[in-house]
Amino acid sequence: MNPRDIDVFNAIMITGGAGAAATLLDTSQPAISRSLTKLESELGFNLFDRIRGRLVPTREGELFHTEVKANLVGLDRLRLRAAQIKEVGTGTIRVASLSALGHGLVPRAIVAFSNKHPQVRISYQVRTSNVVRDLVASGSFDIGLAADEIDTTGVLHSIFTTPRAVCVMPKNHRLARKPVVTPADLDDEAFLALSPEDTVRLAMNRIFAEHRVRPRILIETPYGLTIAILAAKGMGIGLVNPSVIADRMIDSIVAKPFEPAVHFRALILRPPDGINSTLTTDFIAELYAARNVLSSED
Repeated sequence: MNPRDIDVFNAIMITGGAGAAATLLDTSQPAISRSLTKLESELGFNLFDRIRGRLVPTREGELFHTEVKANLVGLDRLRLRAAQIKEVGTGTIRVASLSALGHGLVPRAIVAFSNKHPQVRISYQVRTSNVVRDLVASGSFDIGLAADEIDTTGVLHSIFTTPRAVCVMPKNHRLARKPVVTPADLDDEAFLALSPEDTVRLAMNRIFAEHRVRPRILIETPYGLTIAILAAKGMGIGLVNPSVIADRMIDSIVAKPFEPAVHFRALILRPPDGINSTLTTDFIAELYAARNVLSSED
């Protein structure tokens, strides 16, 4: 079937006659009649009864028009989506991040991206890594940043960053003057710990066991930002991703290297279709640029 013939049939149905359809489509009435006759011949049934010079839809014609309308709606959606894709710099990009990168690194990328694409709307959420994974796997979000302990089934993923953990503590803490914090320094020390399933927490547990030290765990939280805030208020000492304290977001805090080195690992996630629009490609580039700047500042 010729799409033009379908347009002619739809025009007749919505205008009520061949003459009005010809006006709507800016063509002649004989052309409308020829197109309709051709379509009916291809379909093998009459779409209209010719009664006293009028076109009256048959039952088959009404049923066929129902299908035509449904398909035209789909075509309209495709045209709209094509226009959005063509107009690079318009639309929405959806980003989700774990907390460790969500308050320092990702906002830097958002600012840089928005300066280049001021008309693009950004939907941004800071969630736990498992929720970030689910949002990306479902196709609800375009880009995700999550810790490496997540189940990566159903998402495209690659290692985004592996920063070395730092110890955060109040400025007046007894360890604040040490160049490096060691496991022995943390024996019986008030400790602010990451959640038990966190890979850095698991690594710290092994280190503590090997060195036979037992910090006093006061709190467990999935958020390094919470640890940094509590440390600044004198609650204790904890290990965090250095991005958490980027841009000096928290006052009254000191960060020190921990030895032996422990590294966070964050993944960048994409939906399973793996299709990168120009906007997502540009945003991912800004994420890597922000990562590189923060790495150089460590």
